[in-house]
Amino acid sequence: MEILLHTCCGPCTLYPVKEIRKEGSSALVYFYNPNIHPFREYERRIEALETASDKFKFPVLWDQSGYGLRDWLNQIGTRRDPDERCPVCYRIRLEATARKTVKLGLPAFSTTLLYSRYQRHDLIRNMGKELASAYGIEFYYQDFRNGWIEGIEISKRLGIYRQPYCGCIYSEEERYIKRAKRLQNRILAKSMKEKTKWDK
Repeated sequence: MEILLHTCCGPCTLYPVKEIRKEGSSALVYFYNPNIHPFREYERRIEALETASDKFKFPVLWDQSGYGLRDWLNQIGTRRDPDERCPVCYRIRLEATARKTVKLGLPAFSTTLLYSRYQRHDLIRNMGKELASAYGIEFYYQDFRNGWIEGIEISKRLGIYRQPYCGCIYSEEERYIKRAKRLQNRILAKSMKEKTKWDK
């Protein structure tokens, strides 16, 4: 069986592809991620997936809509909280994958989001099954988190870029919020010293 495997990035693709192959199926990897910002990060993840594809020998289908910052922001709207934002983002990407699966005439789809220990696994699984039912196809489910460490080791061995945050500008802020506060405190401390010096 050929599965359309939505991917979020190169490193997260490796273990799922390996497992799908082990079961005697094949994966056509599909890159559609309008949530990845800024552009230089988006570009870097595409390059990482190209490297992973070359080294791990899997085909990639690239979405043709391009860098989707504005469309993604329009659909996310004012949802800043992860509990509200992430489900909408999952649906945007999973539904696009389901539609593409039907268009290609493939029997099933899945996603590398099932590999991450940081995503809402049960929500992704249930949403995938719901969309599969709506589109008359299958949702291939496997708990790829079991291979979390193995996938990391493979990506490091192959020298593939590993991103430090999920993708969107909000997840970047959440990833670095403590660091940003430390930076702000340092700047404020310096400002106070400068003010004291000039007040003398």
